[in-house]
Amino acid sequence: MSHFTTFTDLPLLTPTLRAISDLGFTELTPIQAQILPHTLAHQDAIGQAQTGTGKTATFLITIMEALLKRPFQEEEERHLGEPRAVIMAPTRELAQQIFDDCIALTKYTELHSVCIMGGTNYETQQHELERQYVDILVATPGRLIDLMHKGMLYLDRVEVLVLDEADRMLDMGFIPDIKRLVGRMPANTDRQSLLFSATFNQDVMNLAYRWLHEPEFVEIEPEHKTSELVDQHFYLLTEDQKLEALQRIITDKSVEKVIVFANRKDQVKRLYHKLRQSHKIVMLSGDVIQQKREKYLQRFKDGNASILVATDVAGRGIHVDDISHVINYTLPDQPDDYVHRIGRTGRAGQTGISISFVSEDDAFNLPALEKHLDTKFSLEQWQQ
Repeated sequence: MSHFTTFTDLPLLTPTLRAISDLGFTELTPIQAQILPHTLAHQDAIGQAQTGTGKTATFLITIMEALLKRPFQEEEERHLGEPRAVIMAPTRELAQQIFDDCIALTKYTELHSVCIMGGTNYETQQHELERQYVDILVATPGRLIDLMHKGMLYLDRVEVLVLDEADRMLDMGFIPDIKRLVGRMPANTDRQSLLFSATFNQDVMNLAYRWLHEPEFVEIEPEHKTSELVDQHFYLLTEDQKLEALQRIITDKSVEKVIVFANRKDQVKRLYHKLRQSHKIVMLSGDVIQQKREKYLQRFKDGNASILVATDVAGRGIHVDDISHVINYTLPDQPDDYVHRIGRTGRAGQTGISISFVSEDDAFNLPALEKHLDTKFSLEQWQQ
């Protein structure tokens, strides 16, 4: 166990500590306490941690400290489009979230960070890369490959590599891309590499040991797979009753800010169109173009929309602190997605409520979910 409990216990530079203090962080989360002592000493690390455990700050602080403590010398040659640190994330939402955190943490430094991802225009990104030297690059793998092939990005000087949500990257088929990208970087003995994943299976471990050098392994057991702060309800109803049930719940006064999850893009679209007449609502799914996604998410964060309808891919990596309710319009096929969904509420010490609709179609997913969470749900009959 680490004997570090607060950020000030760590050997951090003043600009890093000032930004951390501005963000109101004092205590280290379990993953920060266990990983930072190793990564600040330039060791490679694998961390198993769910979203919301403080892992983003863990790798951003590691990168900042590494770059700030080894500034470029006058006589060293430096090129544009040659990042010193690369963070890869599977989805645009997550990349954007990491980038926002990065800007907040590096504000007292001269470090220049750039975020590149699909769905945004090339010119803007090219301009960002050519404007000044790039220190920290946050990227989705596809766009990174494109820019590398176009000769706008060079990875031969990467000092720190971070792979976030590695399990998700595997699921989304990004591994061949990442292999090609890592192949253009210095050998794993000449760079520091960190890998984070919510789940660890043999595939993730194989990647970790191929790309990392003698990594320190840190596993943070979720204290409970689902937060104690989330009050979970399951209602039995028919498919035909769902829409009316949803409308009744979201018009209730106690429902301040709510995310409604559905499994498929067409379901999300249908719900959005059914509810938009009478509610301030936005939607996130793979069909929504990137610029709109960011605009919608911002409206939801600012409180200009109180309902967000989303699919799981869009729902990962959404960090909005004041969500009072999560509604599972359809139960997810993967138990892990259920954990991620309801984890959007009950954050930052607030209690939250999750409501799941269980129709004849959803019932198939219940046994696996109960097994995964090691619990038996009490199902309530929906009252018309």
